[in-house]
Amino acid sequence: QVQLAESGGGLVQAGGSLRLSCTASGSIRRFNSMGWYRQAPGKQRELVALITSGDRITYADSVKGRFTISRAYRQNTVDLQMNSLESEDTAVYYCNANIGVGSIDYWGQGTQVTVSS
Repeated sequence: QVQLAESGGGLVQAGGSLRLSCTASGSIRRFNSMGWYRQAPGKQRELVALITSGDRITYADSVKGRFTISRAYRQNTVDLQMNSLESEDTAVYYCNANIGVGSIDYWGQGTQVTVSS
């Protein structure tokens, strides 16, 4: 069983920055991928950014050029640097890890990001 703990959410003004961090309970070297998803009120959960074990990175079109995902094997963390935040970025952000041959998904508890305009 893998546990994911997110931190770094909060309230920020439009144009500001936040950095989210997700720490896994074990080594992330065996993970197929790690990523960040978000869910705004009344909307479906959507992919924000993903990094695979092969270092392939995917971003949602809406965050390209503003958000950066990074991974640190030694700390077992994956971070999301969010710059030039917009009110549309307001959501609960969830850390995800996909693990094993069965591609099992694990989720963190979520962290709220609120961008005021």
